Amino acid sequence: MSDPFVVVGGDAAGLSAASKCRREDPERDVVVFEKGRWVSYAHCGTPYFVKGDVDSLTDLLSLSPADVEDRGIDLHREHEVVAVDADARTVTVRGPDGEFAQSYGDLLVATGGHAVSDPIDGFGLDGAFTLHGLDHAAAVRAFLADPAAFSVGDLGGVDYVDRETAARYGAMDSPETVAVAGGGYVGIEMTEAFVEHGLDVHLFQRPDRLLPPFGEAVGDRVADHLRERGVTLHLGEEVTELRGDDRVETLVCGSGTELDVDAALVGIGIRPNTALVEGTPVELGDSGAIATDEFGRTSVESVYAAGDVAEMRHVVTGDPTWDPLGLPANRAGRAIGSTVAGTPEPVGGVAETAVVKASSWGAGARGFVDHDRAREAGFDPVSATITAGSRSGYYPGGSETTVTLTADRETERLLGGNVVGADRAAIRIDTVATALGAEMTVGELERQDLAYAPPFSPVWDPVLVAAKVLRGRVIAL
Repeated sequence: MSDPFVVVGGDAAGLSAASKCRREDPERDVVVFEKGRWVSYAHCGTPYFVKGDVDSLTDLLSLSPADVEDRGIDLHREHEVVAVDADARTVTVRGPDGEFAQSYGDLLVATGGHAVSDPIDGFGLDGAFTLHGLDHAAAVRAFLADPAAFSVGDLGGVDYVDRETAARYGAMDSPETVAVAGGGYVGIEMTEAFVEHGLDVHLFQRPDRLLPPFGEAVGDRVADHLRERGVTLHLGEEVTELRGDDRVETLVCGSGTELDVDAALVGIGIRPNTALVEGTPVELGDSGAIATDEFGRTSVESVYAAGDVAEMRHVVTGDPTWDPLGLPANRAGRAIGSTVAGTPEPVGGVAETAVVKASSWGAGARGFVDHDRAREAGFDPVSATITAGSRSGYYPGGSETTVTLTADRETERLLGGNVVGADRAAIRIDTVATALGAEMTVGELERQDLAYAPPFSPVWDPVLVAAKVLRGRVIAL
């Protein structure tokens, strides 16, 4: 194989690229190296596996290894790419049988990211977890199971799962009190999972509000809802240490607060896995992720990057940003596969669109809602927050939906928004994301012809109500 397309990483971006390239150029050799056992899995579904909504780990697989090979892709699991020689166009691969060199014609770095646990001392104790991969989810769910009835086979995916770790946690006494460090996506979703298991749940958040990127209205509403569910919130408290002999026994905060706990889930963020390109000419962006152009190309010829390891263009500012989420990874990978196969396809921009579920509540946000961040980007932000019904008032099942929109004072261009509520509220953020991608003014958003029927929305959808109010405010200024 003198001119293969080599992909490093067998998840969303990597396998999307590999699959697209094989479809578009069936004669091209496509080789994928994945350092773990799992490939093509739904990371965002792991909290719901822990909760019990998803029965088996294999339910979270988009493609099995056999599916990948059936597509004509040369997949090598448990093979880690440890070095790139851009001049020789080779990568060094470390596998079960030792190291070897693999040549490439084009290379995609899709190494993803990793969960952050520092600077929390004592994270290595049993009962301290992050949630970034199916083996992490398996260990947490095993720990929550009744040890008298637990079997590793209950988790599913027995051909791939870290059986030793799962069995060890499954044999331990189940926790009664659990701490969650971090009030972002993972922290909120895992709080819900632990509540469903009947645990005494404490959520610690260094800022004084949950879900900071989602804005004040969302953070406050979600906090109130979690308290109603029995969660104890510790806002403005930073977890600095976990103590215990072999297993977590005490959580310590920088303020001196201590809490006796049986387990701790750390969800304080992720970082891009850029170690592979250290010492190469591949450049990193200001975010610390790999800098790429509109086609996912890096600063080195024939080397691409996509997914959680790479930057993309922000649709509001046009500047590079880092948005480690599933859809941008899949979309960028697919585009790169097409480009490598001979049909150039832009990877597209991102509005950093995200949704999160907090028990029966849902929230969505994207673009710029925070005024300080908007000003740093050169805008003069104006916001409006409204609360409206999710359906026609006479139709059962509706609930209050709160929407915040932000626009630029001078141009009236929409900059961002958030939505929170109990009745299908989160998905309404897609309307905002579409408007951001189209660079609409708030007036243009107000005039959009959104669908109306009593079971789904009032005549004036809450997003349109917010646009109408915000436009009036901008005009008045």
